[in-house]
Amino acid sequence: MKHLALIEKTQSLIAAGDIVGAESALVELADAQGDGALMEVLTQLPAKDVLAIIREYDNSKASIINLMLTPEQFARAVVIEKQYRDLTRSHLRGMMNSVIFRDGADSLAFLTAIGDLEGGSEALADYFEEKWSRIEAFARTGIFDTVEDDGEMILEDDLRANAWARPRVELDEVADQDWMQAAWLLRHELPDLFIEMLVVLRAKARAFELGLAADELEDDDGKVETRDTDLGKATPAARESDEESAI
Repeated sequence: MKHLALIEKTQSLIAAGDIVGAESALVELADAQGDGALMEVLTQLPAKDVLAIIREYDNSKASIINLMLTPEQFARAVVIEKQYRDLTRSHLRGMMNSVIFRDGADSLAFLTAIGDLEGGSEALADYFEEKWSRIEAFARTGIFDTVEDDGEMILEDDLRANAWARPRVELDEVADQDWMQAAWLLRHELPDLFIEMLVVLRAKARAFELGLAADELEDDDGKVETRDTDLGKATPAARESDEESAI
């Protein structure tokens, strides 16, 4: 296998906790042999190792790793990020923003790739978790201001009926390269994925209010009060098997 020694070195550095060293080894490869060689190595690295590198983003400098990831590679890493049990979701939001909104990126391709994977809707719900009430307001009113929201939850059938409603705000008004831009793209360009994500987000919100994990909720009408609340913190997601662990 081509570049096998570098792949083994990178994995060893990651296992030892030397993420900076692992990234440096990959950057050195790109400098010496070009971006094509780096892309070849990235396709051979397990998703958990790619994740270990890209979740340690530094927004003060561009990362060639983040610049080279394909939507499919990135999506595979995103859906296992929950295994780190990062209650603040800061790493998830940081790496999402740095990749899907990188210069020249097709943001919709990245969001679609995430949604196509099992666990993708949950990963997106985690990304929006601290902004839950404002996402709910956006789903109901088309704007992110909760003042106009009366706290009633729009039903899923109504969401689907209004999936292609004309935007009340234009994309350039919310182009923050952060959660508002992502939410706008989902609602107005990928409405089915937006609805799937919102259903998961509502379950997380209700579980939070009840002090439960999201998967402990019994099936019900899914309604949850949205008035005057943001989550503020997360319920840890269930740990996957040790074989797939990203830790």
